[in-house]
Amino acid sequence: MSEQIKHECGIAFIRLLKPLSYYQEKYGTALYGLNKLYLLMEKQHNRGQDGAGIATIKLDMKPGSRYISRYRSMAQNAVADIFGYVQNKFVGIQEETPELMKDTEFLKQNVSFIGEVLLGHLRYGTHGKNSIENCHPFLRQNNWMTRNLVIAGNFNMTNVDELLEQLYELGQHPKEKADTVTVLEKIGHFLDDENQLLFDEYKKDGLSNVEITQKISNNLNVANILRRSAKSWDGGYTMSGIIGNGDAFVMRDPAGIRPAFYYVDDEVVVAASERPAIQTAFKVQINSVKEIKPGHALIIKKDGTVSEEMFREPLEKKACSFERIYFSRGSDADIYKERKKLGELLCPQVLKTVNYDLKNTVFSFIPNTAEVSFYGMVDGLHKYITDVQKETLLQRKEVLDDAALDDLLSMRPRVEKLAIKDVKLRTFITADADRGEMVAHVYDTTYGVIKNHTDTLVAVDDSIVRGTTLKQSIIKIIDRLHPKKIIIVSSAPQIRYPDCYGIDMSKMGQFVAFDAAIQLLKERGQEHVIEAVYQKCKASLELPKEEIVNHVKEIYASFTPQEISDQIAKIITPADTVAEVEVIYQTLENLHEACPHHRGDWYFSGDYPTPGGNKVVNKAFVNWKEGNNQRAY
Repeated sequence: MSEQIKHECGIAFIRLLKPLSYYQEKYGTALYGLNKLYLLMEKQHNRGQDGAGIATIKLDMKPGSRYISRYRSMAQNAVADIFGYVQNKFVGIQEETPELMKDTEFLKQNVSFIGEVLLGHLRYGTHGKNSIENCHPFLRQNNWMTRNLVIAGNFNMTNVDELLEQLYELGQHPKEKADTVTVLEKIGHFLDDENQLLFDEYKKDGLSNVEITQKISNNLNVANILRRSAKSWDGGYTMSGIIGNGDAFVMRDPAGIRPAFYYVDDEVVVAASERPAIQTAFKVQINSVKEIKPGHALIIKKDGTVSEEMFREPLEKKACSFERIYFSRGSDADIYKERKKLGELLCPQVLKTVNYDLKNTVFSFIPNTAEVSFYGMVDGLHKYITDVQKETLLQRKEVLDDAALDDLLSMRPRVEKLAIKDVKLRTFITADADRGEMVAHVYDTTYGVIKNHTDTLVAVDDSIVRGTTLKQSIIKIIDRLHPKKIIIVSSAPQIRYPDCYGIDMSKMGQFVAFDAAIQLLKERGQEHVIEAVYQKCKASLELPKEEIVNHVKEIYASFTPQEISDQIAKIITPADTVAEVEVIYQTLENLHEACPHHRGDWYFSGDYPTPGGNKVVNKAFVNWKEGNNQRAY
């Protein structure tokens, strides 16, 4: 993506199923769990660079002993900072009494973060303040071990106001309006409730409080707590939690919007937001890593029992397709194939646009994240060339002379690396004009490979959100190469609607496709459509969210996708550009063909997987129309 947008966070969870001494003996270190947690987090570094945090819980600690440890960081390299902090806990022991580094019981009793249950989180702050208080894991503390709760997740809720109201009705007074707080307190409330129910039940049996505490620890119904907590959640989420006694869970929303994977053997239970992180950290094959089913929770009891239990009735699966296009690391076997397929499926459109003139067309890609799609396009071009060669040889072999045959067999796509992202330039000059000039040089280019005013340049991007980087930097730079035509190719369809499940795309005015549609409506004297949609959206906000439909679709209804693309090309073309600029977008049909198991496409289609999404898109339009620069949920 040529312009950064912030998006889904990442989680990393580990439960050690054996005593710490087992890992010391087999792997030569009592820090086995911490080392693996570090690997899981580093291998998901792409999922969060605004901050990170970890929490660990020690099992079966005596009263008065610290058993929960947490540390969060907003350092530039937060993961390294966190594990440097943890490593410092062992420096004195390593230097003064190194033999104690093998004494797992000593380490567990005396050094924080040595525990059997570990949870890590990487944060991208889509809307919340960038402060240490906003970094996960969140901690809800209590003197009762089974009432302590640690939570970390990758989630956004669309109905925070409704959830807050429910907390008020329960008698709570949350300290701020945020989905993280509402989720923590909602689960915490029903955890308290479960504790109280069990306490009352065991008290009737005449058990002592100490005996009751142990019974509660053994018999907490985690699935029931989650069912009661998540009953009215509307959003996309993968969430992991640890209860103070060591019970733990990883839960996934009913539509499977957010990703969640896990691996279990006789030594560990592992969960993460991305499959390759687990494969790499634990050296396991792809078929050993499972996906948590939508509406289900992976539950790990203190005794090591593992189950996957339903807490909400699953909806039609709408796993986020942006995960496949851009967000997740391309090292996942399936994602790599899907991204290549996205590029390959664009070939017919691209070839038609360049009039099948491969001699005078140069193919390249813009940001590194588009590289795999670009490879797929090149594969498609080679297939096209092979078909042309085969057909020509079959149909015209009698009339081909040596020169024509040489020309035919030498056909190949002209592939070059033209746009290079430079080191981060500091825009230290405050004047807007000067700052704009600096921004224009964020990318550099390769000179000498384009024939002046003859070649067409095809540049693949994985997606186009705002179009600002294209206009302010990339097109200006590649226009210096003097191509006849510049074609920007997006491996994703047109982004037309806000996301409300984790991506930082919540305001209508952010989307160049929306801007294009509004401009077209005004140019064609259809401003009444804008006003009518505004009135419908505003009226819909008074309805229950289950009754709301997406009225913003009407903004685009008058135009073909090509008309929108042509207008986008005008918008992103700087005034002094010499080359003609054209934009090609992926189609929804091709997206679904390339990513058949990840059909969540609401930012392209406007088809939201939860009722709250329709309310959010209408509210986002109302905010835009009223000049209210706030997110819609």
